[in-house]
Amino acid sequence: MMHLIIIVLIGIAAGLLFHQYGRGWLARQTSSATGLGSVTCALVGIAGSFIGFHLGVISGLLPTPLMLYLAAIAGAAITIWLWRER
Repeated sequence: MMHLIIIVLIGIAAGLLFHQYGRGWLARQTSSATGLGSVTCALVGIAGSFIGFHLGVISGLLPTPLMLYLAAIAGAAITIWLWRER
């Protein structure tokens, strides 16, 4: 259960950091009008952290939980970056 909570927190943090700092001022001002708000960024970050964590588990190359959390951070960052480029 603790892994789930940490993965969700990693995804929320990555999404909110991207929404706050990864976009320009004008994009942040118009994000509410286009439906691209902080909640959407947080949900995409959560999805990416789940993807990264589970790819780390499936690969079996990451023996410690810390490495799995790092994979979750990388998964969230990559997913948000790919989503931004759509």
